[in-house]
Amino acid sequence: MKTSKPAQRRHLPTSPFKPPPAAPPVKEFELQDRVSHDKYGLGRVLEVDPGRAVLVDFGTERVRVLAPFAKLFKL
Repeated sequence: MKTSKPAQRRHLPTSPFKPPPAAPPVKEFELQDRVSHDKYGLGRVLEVDPGRAVLVDFGTERVRVLAPFAKLFKL
């Protein structure tokens, strides 16, 4: 038997409670973008697989970073 999720309630403007947080925007990278990673440092984007992964050259190594790119920031 399959269980269903509870229905989402809409937020009323007169409600004293804050609305639920919106989904964070999806990060998009392009070839040759300069990026910073929390673990690997500064790098440059070599390949882009839209919505899935990016290949970044950090100088000492090339790393494939998977979406949602939590630790990768565009400079």
